[in-house]
Amino acid sequence: MNRREHPRPQLMRSNWQILDGKWDFAFDDENQGLLNHWYQNLPATHQINVPFTYETQLSGINDPSHHKIVWYQRSFEASAENHVLYFEGVDFETQVWLNGHLLGTHKGGYERFSFDLESYLTDGTNTIILRVEDSLSCEQPRGKQRWLKDNFGCWYVQTTGIWKSVWLERAPLQRLKDLKLTPDLDQDLLKVEVNLQDATVMPDTPNYFVEAEAHFDGQLISYHKGLLVHNFSSFTMDTRAKGNADSGTHRWTPHTPNLYDLTVRLYDTEGTLLDEVFSYFGMRKISIENGMVLLNDRQLYQRLILDQGYWPESGITPPSVDALAEDIAHIKEMGYNGLRKHQKIEDERFLYLCDEAGMLVWSEMPSTYVFNDNAIGQFTDEWLQIVKQQYNHPSIITWVPFNESWGIKGINHYQRPQAFTEGIYHLTKAIDPNRPVITNDGWVHTISDILTLHDYEEAGAAFAKRYSDHQDFAVEGHSNKEYIVDNKIQFNDGWFAFAKGYEYQGQPIIISEFGGIAFTLEGEGQWGYGNQVKNEAEFMARFEKIHAAIQDIPYITGYCYTQLTDVEQEVNGLLTPDRKAKVNLDDVRRINERRV
Repeated sequence: MNRREHPRPQLMRSNWQILDGKWDFAFDDENQGLLNHWYQNLPATHQINVPFTYETQLSGINDPSHHKIVWYQRSFEASAENHVLYFEGVDFETQVWLNGHLLGTHKGGYERFSFDLESYLTDGTNTIILRVEDSLSCEQPRGKQRWLKDNFGCWYVQTTGIWKSVWLERAPLQRLKDLKLTPDLDQDLLKVEVNLQDATVMPDTPNYFVEAEAHFDGQLISYHKGLLVHNFSSFTMDTRAKGNADSGTHRWTPHTPNLYDLTVRLYDTEGTLLDEVFSYFGMRKISIENGMVLLNDRQLYQRLILDQGYWPESGITPPSVDALAEDIAHIKEMGYNGLRKHQKIEDERFLYLCDEAGMLVWSEMPSTYVFNDNAIGQFTDEWLQIVKQQYNHPSIITWVPFNESWGIKGINHYQRPQAFTEGIYHLTKAIDPNRPVITNDGWVHTISDILTLHDYEEAGAAFAKRYSDHQDFAVEGHSNKEYIVDNKIQFNDGWFAFAKGYEYQGQPIIISEFGGIAFTLEGEGQWGYGNQVKNEAEFMARFEKIHAAIQDIPYITGYCYTQLTDVEQEVNGLLTPDRKAKVNLDDVRRINERRV
């Protein structure tokens, strides 16, 4: 099966069909659809090209104004056997009907959700209808979606409705709901946790058997078959190649992104095959020791680029899988070994391509912009689902639930937002104790596994002076590092590293946003950091100096440059919105690879 094309490459079945393409569509600005029973037959006024939202060119509608309620309708052919309908992402509140019957509802814009269709599915033609309600509320996770009528700063056109793929697969009612795959590189083992769709597997219900095969490059590496007595039962699989007990595990690294194939089957007690899924995994280890991030027990210097995943013709929806692959190829070409996917939960096929390419990924939650009980609840529900859904990807090495105090206003002084970040940190660690978690990327950290600093200082000399170990404060027996982490001095126009009541605990230090040099090939741009440069020579001179300032500071263990592409009014990318190079990419690579 082609993982590159499947919307969920980490858990595939053989019988599936994509439902992207032409759907009937209607705006419901007067909120009349429910009263007039549009869920039985939609009086469509448009056709829309799913998964592109009506705001985009590729949708076929291209209306950037905000419409609160939209409806969709699509027919498909299927047998009456049970099928599952999947939505990879619909923003924001969704109701789904099949053949006039309500399947259910979902609230949240970024995670996958699904419905079993058995009860209402018929042989032949079936019809799906959706009602989606979105708002400009800052209580819901918005990321870079504007909440005002027009774009401003670095916030862009909103996203409404279906923005990721819709697909259908044939699957039994009792099936393998998901797999949790945890590599234990030190022991050459993969831990497999099996979660069933019907979670009521108790001693008085039928037992099931699970079978698993792990292959590498076509060779059978490990096999397991055992009784599944409890839901979420686990077992381990040896990952060493035959004949090489010492170093036989094929490690995943940026230079050797080795992936194992995994097939898992579910049987009943009679030996009847109930379900079969196809997955994959990478064997790698992320750890922190002595102020360093380690990959497979070796120091990792992270050369990341900020990637917002926007396209001029399609907004936050990638125009194709090839477009995702092209972005990764550009990032590698420029000498970066990873990316920070900023304020967006990207198409899972992108994560597969990163797994395959050895591209390191920081996964970041789109922010809310107010702090209240509603925002806390919605944020928490979505974030935990996202961590679970992305858990198996070896490319993801860091979780970033919060950015620059967005949605946690007052965190520097007040206990409630501080407690919220601590809670999210510990909930994330409860699901995934193996990856670092950054609680407030940029500044004013509470508890965090990495101290990340955002600093858009445009002068390389000033940058070096601020962070150097041997400038200004050395005569007092202190380095600038100590003054920064102890909140004695500020950075980036007036921010401290830690919130009040929190202290530096020896974490690795990464400059996780910097640069953002405003430069456009079209003349004067609209928005960027610092003074806009006039030509490529000015750009590269500034680019090289600020990189050298960071690379020459020994205690800084990596950086993330802002950013990959221009986005709408923001002109601080290395590439134009249509992915044309604004500067010589070989020069970018040379500068990045000064420190590896």
